[in-house]
Amino acid sequence: MFSLTDDDPDLEKRLSDELDAINDAAVGADDHRNLAIRLTGDDGALIGGITGYTWGGCGGINSLWLAPEHRGRGLGSRLLIAAEEEIRRRGCDRVVVATMSFHAPEFYVRHGYREVGYTPDMPGGVGKHHFHKRLD
Repeated sequence: MFSLTDDDPDLEKRLSDELDAINDAAVGADDHRNLAIRLTGDDGALIGGITGYTWGGCGGINSLWLAPEHRGRGLGSRLLIAAEEEIRRRGCDRVVVATMSFHAPEFYVRHGYREVGYTPDMPGGVGKHHFHKRLD
């Protein structure tokens, strides 16, 4: 029997746990750790942040966001550099990230990332860029 819903957190967790077990066994690593860096103003308001993970010698960036009024000041670069430093500290030697074409893929190129893939025909006719960077 199939059951269709818009959201099923229990199913999401179970599938993630099951796939993590398969992935860990396949690559011989079970050291997955989440990564989160929050940037706040003096008043505690969120300015931006970055989230990701480390696993098996690889770091991944899931999200990097800055409030529009704080963009263009180098804060995004500082967040990315801080994440890369923590990823290195955890023993990883590479990072992966994907971003939509309207989000500034050139930002990652400026930071030494190499485009390794591209997914066309995403919603709105935009593309998704896939990047990789060696940290050694």
